[in-house]
Order: sequence, then C-alpha cells, then structure tokens
Amino acid sequence: MSATIKKFRIKSYKKNTSILKLEKISLKFGRKMILDSLNLNLNEGQILGLLGANGVGKSTIFNLITGLLSPDYGSILINSIKVNKFPIFQRTLKFKIGFVPQHGGFFHDLTVLDNLRAIAEINITNSSARNEKVNSLISKFELEPVRDIKAKQLSGGQRKKLVIAIALIASPKILLLDEPFAALDVMTIKILQEIIVDLQSFHNISVILCDHQARDLLKCVDTAAIIHNGRVVAQDTPSNLINNVSAKDAYFGEAFKIN
Repeated sequence: MSATIKKFRIKSYKKNTSILKLEKISLKFGRKMILDSLNLNLNEGQILGLLGANGVGKSTIFNLITGLLSPDYGSILINSIKVNKFPIFQRTLKFKIGFVPQHGGFFHDLTVLDNLRAIAEINITNSSARNEKVNSLISKFELEPVRDIKAKQLSGGQRKKLVIAIALIASPKILLLDEPFAALDVMTIKILQEIIVDLQSFHNISVILCDHQARDLLKCVDTAAIIHNGRVVAQDTPSNLINNVSAKDAYFGEAFKIN
C-alpha cells in the first residue's frame, strides 16, 4: 500500500460539505437512555472516529445510519435528505452506504472469490464489469494467494480485508467500520490503517469507524468524537482532542499518550 498513516495530518483538499448528519438523535431501550439528543456530522471525504466506553452507543449509531434501528426522536440526514423512513436496502443503493461489521459479514463456506462474486451478482448487472470489479478488489487487498480458500479458513486479517472488499463492491460513498482493529496483530492493524486512508485518498469515500484501540484509531482519522452519557462531549482533530478537558474526563484520563 502506498498510503501513509496520517498521524494527525489534515489533508488540505478536504471539503466542508456535510454528507451525513445526525441531529438531536435520541433513543431508549426500555427505560435505558442510549442516545440523548446526540449531534454528529461527517463531511465529504472525511475519516471520523468514534470513541467511548463499552455500551455508550457507538454500534447503535451505526445501526441507526444503516436503518437497522429507528430513533425515537431526531433526524438522520444524508446529502441533506432526511432518511429516517428509508429502509435498509434504499440506504444502501440510493445513498451508497457500506457497512463492515465487527463479526461476520461473509459466507463462511464460500471461497474468497465466490464471496465476492455472490455480492457482485446482486449489485452489478454487467458480467464483464462484475468480473473486473471482483478481480480488482482481489488484487487491491492482496487476496490472490487465498482466492480459492474458504472464508472460514482465513486469518483474522484476511477475513477483515475480505469483508471490506465485499463492502466496496457496491461503490459506497459512506463506509462504516465497526471495531476494525479488534483482535488483530500490530502489523495487520497497520495494513488496515493504510487501507482506510487509501479509501479516502484515492476513492473519495467518507468513513466512520469506531474502535476500543484508541491509539490505532487516532492515527488514521481526521477528527474523532468522544461519546459519553448519550452525547458527543468533544469532537476535534486527534492532537487537539487528547488535550481536551471534556475528552480527558469522559474517556482518556490524564495519563493517556499517543505513543
């Protein structure tokens, strides 16, 4: 991969045009308030990281964006269009949302090649374009050595690359990554960081990722948001965020260092 990890660099070409916005989102599960008038904004071409303690609502935010859940109150806007009533398939096709779950996201008993072909058949009608897309993704993610191996036999890093490749078949404009660095070794995490930056730099995909590996997340995002008590309590560039008093109180603590 030719991309380099950001380490707090903000690209000058970034646009300030909002592609996704959550406005005053509230959601309860029973009596438990999960999100409480939460506001969040993703700009076009931006990589945004979500940080917070277990159960704070990071995965819930992804489920709201994809349409798996509906908020009790508030608006979900994509390209300034309120999408609260749009079902999952329309958000995927019309608004080009891709989702990479923490677990699963592939057919265990199919090979890498057949996994990609299965999803491509749904999204790409032209057979030559379909084959070109599949072969391109196999090459991009360096999956040639395992293209005929069943997905259940892949390593953790290979599986993660496969699931990201599957999500890219439909050419998303917004990509959601849920815990992409979980249970991976240092070298694999570095490769995934480079892939994420590459998606933004060369494919103009806007990305939201959440992860408990705060240092790894902060090395590949433009901005990060700290979620606490159902709200965004701080959002800024990584270098500013780690010195933010609210971010320290809610998440980092006083001893947190990047390296």
